[in-house]
Amino acid sequence: MNLNADQLAELLAGIVRAHNAIIDAVDRAQPGFRNTHLIPVLNIAANIRAAEPRMIDLPSRMLLRMQGRAAVDFATIKQDLARLTGGASVAPAAAAAPPAAAAPSAAAPAPRAGGGDLDFIKS
Repeated sequence: MNLNADQLAELLAGIVRAHNAIIDAVDRAQPGFRNTHLIPVLNIAANIRAAEPRMIDLPSRMLLRMQGRAAVDFATIKQDLARLTGGASVAPAAAAAPPAAAAPSAAAPAPRAGGGDLDFIKS
């Protein structure tokens, strides 16, 4: 059985919705469960502090996104899957932007003439 990225994204979204339904039921039975117990543990499971997320972190990150008011975005899930599987490395907007280290002269604007740079520390 071969799944493409669209099918895998829909499958993951369905699993996350099922988990979210269970979380909603527990939160209704025990108010405050979500914020007191679930969110801190889910942050750890999603490995939020990692600079480079792994494939194993994706379902937890999706479930963490579902705890907010935003709906599941299939385009974002597909983009994450493509990045994690090596299909696409970065988003098109990020790929078009030049790195900051490539143009150091453009990064720091020149001070204005007449002492208007407001740096009172330098002599």
